[in-house]
Amino acid sequence: MIFSDLFGGGDIEINTELPAFGNFKGLSYFCRMIKRIYLLIFIVHFGMYAQIESKANYTLDVNNFYGTVLKHNPDISHLITGHPSGVILSFQRKTYGDEIWQRLYNYPDYGVSFLYQDMDNEFLGKHLGLFIHYNFYFLKRYLNLRIGQGIGYSTNPYDEDNNYRNIAHGTHLSSGTFFLLNAKKENIIKSFGLQVGLGVVHYSNGNSKAPNKSTNTLFLNAGLTYTLEKEVPEYVEKKEGDLRGVEPIGYGFIFRSGVNESDVVGSGRFPFYTFAAFVDKRLNKKSAIQLGAEVFFSKALKRYIHFRSVGRFNDGTTGDEDAKRVGMFLGHELRMNRVSVLTQIGYYAYYPYDFEGQTYLRAGVQYYFTKNIFGSLTVKSHAAKAEAMEFSIGYRL
Repeated sequence: MIFSDLFGGGDIEINTELPAFGNFKGLSYFCRMIKRIYLLIFIVHFGMYAQIESKANYTLDVNNFYGTVLKHNPDISHLITGHPSGVILSFQRKTYGDEIWQRLYNYPDYGVSFLYQDMDNEFLGKHLGLFIHYNFYFLKRYLNLRIGQGIGYSTNPYDEDNNYRNIAHGTHLSSGTFFLLNAKKENIIKSFGLQVGLGVVHYSNGNSKAPNKSTNTLFLNAGLTYTLEKEVPEYVEKKEGDLRGVEPIGYGFIFRSGVNESDVVGSGRFPFYTFAAFVDKRLNKKSAIQLGAEVFFSKALKRYIHFRSVGRFNDGTTGDEDAKRVGMFLGHELRMNRVSVLTQIGYYAYYPYDFEGQTYLRAGVQYYFTKNIFGSLTVKSHAAKAEAMEFSIGYRL
């Protein structure tokens, strides 16, 4: 991503008797299953390439890293006591331009990474991450940018009795994003090569449960690469018409859902529902722009309004405020074959209750199952504060 609440937000811890999430166990299980399905889709997607492409070349690499947790929020100062370290194991397949999208992005690699990180703090524990990644090359392929998105597991999340100091991670499972920028040279000695550079790894549960201050680790890394195949296939040359792909204006509909919790710790996790309609214009095979409108129904916001009305905060909240919101959004879609990266900025046209600000952002990944049907995993935030992790299904006419 890079795409969840990158700089954290303010959490309020209270002792409340509000109902917990027990009535929504089925929905919680459904959302966990959706996460696994999305991960399976990506793995199958990469596996299909391994079977249908005529050229194959695989590489392995291992990187050790050492860094520091960034102080993006003063509330996590007590969690920054050491220097996180760990290892990244990666397996990827090279591309040689058999498909147009490969030539458009300068023959990237795609693969899977496993990350182990010791946070060097007794309250944060350790993190394990499984990521799908792309490698993009620059400067005659000596400079490599790796972007990975996946799932993280925290061994020691927040617990009100045993680990109340860990306000960064409220759940075992979280969304994970990492970046590597490496100077890289393969096949220095036979199949072995070297790489060295900088990286950032981010973990956040997208406010699916409070607290969720998140962590961002900046690190130095160095490692070895190993090429499995001895013969390197030739690249298919880029063609003049590769980028062309203008299409007429299209339109479609999206349904988004998931569970989230307000910043009030212990207030409960509740489902939300978003209905959206959009028009888009595909400018070429890489880019499209979007304009849309959406209606938000949030039970967590409704419960938060009730909490503010009975908590004697003297902020004018009566409890009768409407929790629904209506937004307009403008977005961009960067496509890589069936996968695309979404970025959107929105504004609430109907905003009866002031919650986190009238402007919102959305970022994430989208996958086209067919030409018309797609699914996406996105994070909706207000500035740097995540509100929800959204699972969406859509249809484009």
